Amino acid sequence: MIKKIRLTVNGIVYEAGVETHHTLAEVLRDELGLLGTKIGCNEGECGACTVLVNGKNVSSCLMLACQADGCEITTIEGLSKNGEHPIQQAFVELGAIQCGFCTPGMIMSTTALLEEHPDPTEEQIRKGLAGNLCRCTGYQKIFEAVKVAAENIGKESDVHE
Repeated sequence: MIKKIRLTVNGIVYEAGVETHHTLAEVLRDELGLLGTKIGCNEGECGACTVLVNGKNVSSCLMLACQADGCEITTIEGLSKNGEHPIQQAFVELGAIQCGFCTPGMIMSTTALLEEHPDPTEEQIRKGLAGNLCRCTGYQKIFEAVKVAAENIGKESDVHE
């Protein structure tokens, strides 16, 4: 069955007819061409498909596209309008990426984490990224990148105040 939905993705409004059984991840990738959202396990276990829905991190492989009707969605492609976002920069500079498959989900979870905890503790970082799996990095560099990103975003905020 097809249902018409309206999504605001990265600030752009989309209207589409989608199969009611299609996930948000499928629609983002297959209908909108936003390939930064990865589909890993398709069971909500790996975090590769993490996007922000109304500012909260969501495993888009578990959310039906119809459930996102009327929502604001941010994907990795929409994180920064002017080059790399400070979180992306920190991940690159600290070597927190290797194969890159988990990186978009890690960065989106970090975005949600830093919105809630602008200066997170190690425990908050570990808890905030607990739903994201990485087979390459060993996590330590990811945790360090989150801390550096928080510091850099804090410095940017101080400049704009």
